[in-house]
Amino acid sequence: MTDVATKFAAVGERIRYAAELAGRDPADVTLIAVTKTFDAAVIEPALATGHRDFGENRVQEAMGKWPALRERFPDLRLHLIGPLQTNKVRDAIALFDAVHSLDRDKLAVALAKEMARQSRRPKLFVQVNTGEESQKAGTMPGVAADFVRRCREEHGLLIEGLMCIPPLEGDPVPHFEMLRRLGDELSLKSLSMGMSGDFETAIRHGATHVRVGSAIFGER
Repeated sequence: MTDVATKFAAVGERIRYAAELAGRDPADVTLIAVTKTFDAAVIEPALATGHRDFGENRVQEAMGKWPALRERFPDLRLHLIGPLQTNKVRDAIALFDAVHSLDRDKLAVALAKEMARQSRRPKLFVQVNTGEESQKAGTMPGVAADFVRRCREEHGLLIEGLMCIPPLEGDPVPHFEMLRRLGDELSLKSLSMGMSGDFETAIRHGATHVRVGSAIFGER
């Protein structure tokens, strides 16, 4: 437990330093502590520090551990950072406070319908497949702007920002810069980018949300 709290504090300090180097206010960077595969006993020390933003990749796994934690910590904010299937939209809207993986019209339609039904509106990020990788979710960069416009104008969705996961190999900077330029074009200031291995670089290039798991909780 102490180890998680110590690592959590160290990541927070690295975020502060990276933001200040970039001339930014550290308070403008949200740390999403990624807890996929970790159970409540591992998560609780991070909650005990006062942190409230956490990320999960799978709806089903999140449903197994977060409702009970939310009863004890009702002010926590849960982010879905993995792909979302349309048959999981109802559960996702009920549980999550932000969805970072909106990437297709069918999903946009399902989200709009379910948000209206539940009168609940999680923040929505459009995922952009900046590396154009066939195995990865996300709308392709060349059509991302048109997709965001359809989300707004046809589906009636309020888009909070953009998200990307750069390829594992290679320099992430061109991908962070691409997302930032697209965000500027669409007047979207929230950029969900950067993970344990590159979050400081992402902050230097405008990230407002960084998704950090192994640097806090250890390897899975």
